[in-house]
Amino acid sequence: MDQHVSGWRQTSGDPSLSDVHRTIKVTSAPGSMRRAMAFFGPGYLVAVGYMDPGNWATSLAGGSKFGYALLTVALLSNIMAIVLQSLCARLAIASGRDLAQACRDAFPKPVGWALWLLAEIAIIATDIAEVIGTAIGLNLIFGIPLELGVIITALDVFLILYLQKLGFRWVEALVITLLGVIAVCFTIQIALADPDWGQVILGFAPTTEIVTNPEMLYLALGILGATVMPHNLYLHSGIVQTRAYGQTLPEKREALKFATIDSTVALMFALLVNASILILAAATFHTSGRTEVAELGEAHNLLAPLLGLAVAPTLFGIALLCCGINSTVTATLAGQIVMEGFLNIRLAPWLRRLITRAIAIIPAAGVTIAFGDSGTAQLLILTQVVLSLQLSFAVFPLVMFTSDRRKMGELRAPVWLTGFAWLIAIVIAVLNVKLLIDFVF
Repeated sequence: MDQHVSGWRQTSGDPSLSDVHRTIKVTSAPGSMRRAMAFFGPGYLVAVGYMDPGNWATSLAGGSKFGYALLTVALLSNIMAIVLQSLCARLAIASGRDLAQACRDAFPKPVGWALWLLAEIAIIATDIAEVIGTAIGLNLIFGIPLELGVIITALDVFLILYLQKLGFRWVEALVITLLGVIAVCFTIQIALADPDWGQVILGFAPTTEIVTNPEMLYLALGILGATVMPHNLYLHSGIVQTRAYGQTLPEKREALKFATIDSTVALMFALLVNASILILAAATFHTSGRTEVAELGEAHNLLAPLLGLAVAPTLFGIALLCCGINSTVTATLAGQIVMEGFLNIRLAPWLRRLITRAIAIIPAAGVTIAFGDSGTAQLLILTQVVLSLQLSFAVFPLVMFTSDRRKMGELRAPVWLTGFAWLIAIVIAVLNVKLLIDFVF
């Protein structure tokens, strides 16, 4: 797997998600469309992380408090995400490694262990958001108590095991189907809210207030952390290797092209959903003077009287539940990639998934049950800020690896892309430092 690249200290070892590694055939038939369709799917699993329940909390809070002003943050975050996810695909296809395996190879053991611990903290923060979101969705639609809803979310391990036995395409089919349901729900809700589209367009224009206003910066970094998520960088570099794209340089170049198109299109879809949540909050809550709405349950209850139709809160609950299910599925896969890649453990697939899921869901469930119905919005936003603070520890190694010709060979990122990626990494780090300074001092 590493015959063309000599800059790694060791062979890559067992591949990511070994039970589904290169199980999806790439047709050799002529015609770019048929070959391109073989790469359709991983981008949508990645896109799930960009519209998980944590995004809902930050977007609801941002839209209700500041109207459409933070739409520019959603747009900029999405541009960052597109660049970083393309680098993840590049790393995987060029080296045959996921990001966790690359870190284990490149850094001394203490550094590798520290990065693994930070990645696990990020996944726990992600899982807290997803557990809360799914449990609230079950509560809103079916009246299931929050504590029982948390336990139900743990069952996604068995869902993944069952679907992967059928084939990884079934996992992708479930995710894409639920994404379609989410899109329909928000299309109807936005139509009912009837936002001021002129203000929506202006909301995508940058403003210095985002940086100078600490409260707005806190929410902006929450949106950033909820959009560009650390676990997604590990996830994408693993699942792109489910495609049997070949080992020659032309085959790898083609695989990189199609994988980048797949993730870019999927992330533009994620931007539409994220923007829809913020637009819905701005059009419904901010314009009616309800500037402190951040609780998912509160937003659900207010939609019917403000939009005038009983179906609105039901659509909100369905979309939230679909987001929660999707997010727990992809976070579980990311947890497996992180643990296998950093620690190089060799266990049966079902046991690996159970362990990685338990590491994330036990603290997530404990915190969720402790907080109960009250304070979930603050907790959700905090988890997204934690993710933002963790982000640099995944982004800097990713940019380092993909800019190194010894590690990437002919597929090294071009200079313009590397420069843009370093700019993104530095901006994220600087904003996080400013956030810490604002809230410590």
